[in-house]
Amino acid sequence: MRAAVLGRPVGHSLSPLMHRAAYAALGLHDWTYDALDVGAEDLPDLVAGLGPEWRGFSVTMPCKQAAVRVADEVMPLPRLLGAANTLVHTDTGWRAENTDVNGVGMALQLGGIQDVEHAAILGAGGTAAAAAAALASLGARQVDVHVRDPARAVDVLRVLEILDVPAAVHRLADAEPVTAPVVVSTVPVDGQPAVAALDWRAVHTVLDVLYAGWPTPLAQRVTDAGGTVISGLEVLFWQATVQVELITGHPAPIAAMRAALDA
Repeated sequence: MRAAVLGRPVGHSLSPLMHRAAYAALGLHDWTYDALDVGAEDLPDLVAGLGPEWRGFSVTMPCKQAAVRVADEVMPLPRLLGAANTLVHTDTGWRAENTDVNGVGMALQLGGIQDVEHAAILGAGGTAAAAAAALASLGARQVDVHVRDPARAVDVLRVLEILDVPAAVHRLADAEPVTAPVVVSTVPVDGQPAVAALDWRAVHTVLDVLYAGWPTPLAQRVTDAGGTVISGLEVLFWQATVQVELITGHPAPIAAMRAALDA
């Protein structure tokens, strides 16, 4: 059986390490997991040409929205978010799932955030929409969206509206202070200088979904200010455990996957 992570670029992905470790621990010795460099425009042809040996995919940028469009069945979360990070082969075709929400939620909870009243999201891409759903599941009653271009916040605001969470948009270029104590940053590498320059304080707990080049400039700045930082590796890990269960049908071997990631 075969599985893989899809995206562009994808060479940096740590998903193969965790999924291969999971297959080995589960005794699935005839399973393989690869990294395939695929753009959103390539996804329809790729899926159409797959044989029955393909059981599932982890989907990363820029293919998350396209994964919803190529799926034969779309589960409620990816339908809400307009993005899927998982494709699972079923008897009737391909099913779109989203485990990013679980990843963000678990990372926050294990980082000490059990209940959210006021939170902020930095950025407005596909991961920001997943963060919005995760914050809503933790009881958020107000979410501020800080973004370079307010026009790009439409999808995040739509998700928050559907989930009945009041929201406000702030422009990052205006350097408005982040007043929410709980913050999820989905800002990519090129936007790090802008978010690191904000007024961070000891009251902040910041989950930075980036994990390459750790600590990121944002993570270092928050730490220097006395705040609490949660690494994007936690998001990656917990969303991957659910993916393993969806794709293989077996409980995820948490210890083996954690050991592979730590190594």
